[in-house]
Amino acid sequence: MTKKEIVKAISDELGLTQLTTKEIVQKTFDAIIETLVEDRRIELRNFGVFEVRMRAARTARNPRTGGQVEVPAKFVVSFKPGKEMEAKVRELEEKEAARARLAQQAKSGNSGS
Repeated sequence: MTKKEIVKAISDELGLTQLTTKEIVQKTFDAIIETLVEDRRIELRNFGVFEVRMRAARTARNPRTGGQVEVPAKFVVSFKPGKEMEAKVRELEEKEAARARLAQQAKSGNSGS
């Protein structure tokens, strides 16, 4: 899903113009970024926690040449999903597993005919 699709979905649901909704969505993203830069952490209840962390310097491999490359330490943003998001993803996992079982049963049932 793109930002444009998010804006459309919200504007349709709330009856706001897409322009107004786009401004609200962009201001929200800007506030998240600004908070990460200033505080290095933002917690959005029932959604998750974004945190700025330092990734240690390391030696990597250049896939083209196979040679070693030194990668300097750098700041990266990590995300830990909240309980509500974890639960929804777990539901998706369970639905996929059930669908895979049904497909396997159908396949094994058809091969016996």
